[in-house]
Amino acid sequence: MEKLAAQLYTVREFTKTVKDFAKTCKRIKAMGYEGVQLSAIGPIPAKEVKKVLDGEGLACVCTHTSFDRIEKETQAVIDEHLLWNCTRPAIGGFFPGEAGLKLKTWKDFVTRFNKACKLFGESGLTLGYHNHYHEFIRLPDGLTCYEHLMRELDPFKAWFEIDTYWVAASGKAPATLLRKLAHRVPCIHLKDGKMANRKEGWGPDLKITEVGDGNLDWPEIIEAAKYAGVQWYIVERDEGEMEPFASLERSFHNLRDKMGL
Repeated sequence: MEKLAAQLYTVREFTKTVKDFAKTCKRIKAMGYEGVQLSAIGPIPAKEVKKVLDGEGLACVCTHTSFDRIEKETQAVIDEHLLWNCTRPAIGGFFPGEAGLKLKTWKDFVTRFNKACKLFGESGLTLGYHNHYHEFIRLPDGLTCYEHLMRELDPFKAWFEIDTYWVAASGKAPATLLRKLAHRVPCIHLKDGKMANRKEGWGPDLKITEVGDGNLDWPEIIEAAKYAGVQWYIVERDEGEMEPFASLERSFHNLRDKMGL
């Protein structure tokens, strides 16, 4: 049976203190999740994080760590991950604003990211990149930002954390991207989107919803994820109408009981 983890960004308002973090992890474990992705917690000392996770029997699957910390506090970040027995730190994305429309901006970022990958690799860690939709903008050379990342990031020291919702929001097919990145996606963000009519203007609007309750093609995505060798399926919801813990529980139920993941 595939391993399911919860992205703690989903319940970020309930992970600010050690006490709340512990309560949250207990609730997530009780739902059936085997691991978590650390994101937007604390500030909580690394040793306290380890104590809570070990106490609940939850794996630290991966993290979202700021690229600023990765570059400026490299050894501290490495030490934290080694303490948590987590080999997969990742950044939540690169957001250069209008400068992101320039090829040089992404080329420079790739150079910085690969340099960081080398430093982390010396300690047995691989550095991941999580996408949103802006990475699929086409640059002047005809390639998208994401295609440059796929081609130029170190294939042995960098990994990709595909976010299914943001790929779909960009107009791309998550399953197609998974197959292209086979064996470079150890962890995937499962996030669904529900189509609705815009309140103003013309055309559809895609809103984040619980996995299995939206319009993404989950049988195709799951088949492609298995083909790609995904090891951890991480459930996330950035925002939505359902209470965050209920959202995680609903997605877990859909994935396990309805989809058989």
